[in-house]
Amino acid sequence: LALAAIFLYSGYLKLQSTLQFAATLSSHRLLPTPVILPVATYLPWVEIALGALLLTGWQIRWVARAAAGLLALFLAILVVTHLRGIEADCGCFGVGDRISRWTLARDALFLAGAIFLSVPGRKTPGQSSSRVT
Repeated sequence: LALAAIFLYSGYLKLQSTLQFAATLSSHRLLPTPVILPVATYLPWVEIALGALLLTGWQIRWVARAAAGLLALFLAILVVTHLRGIEADCGCFGVGDRISRWTLARDALFLAGAIFLSVPGRKTPGQSSSRVT
């Protein structure tokens, strides 16, 4: 439930200011200029879709794997930006959330949560106790 809320909230905030999110993406200096606005436009919808799917519990392991992949990409971008010494916003939850050890640790924790949800053999919500996949 927490991971779903994180994706829903993050996507919602990005939709509120697509141009500001595009500026944040640009400040990381990793994406070519022509793809920044399309990424800023569509990524929030991907986050909202993942959040909604996580909330429903439908195909939870597969959705959690997709979420983990996206979170791993986000974390890699933040680490590279941080190591390059670029002062930039995280872009995670709106404006003013600068990349720091805290944001890196927080995103690593989100990634760990997504990986935990994707592990086979763990009972998922609504699953009977007689069959564990």
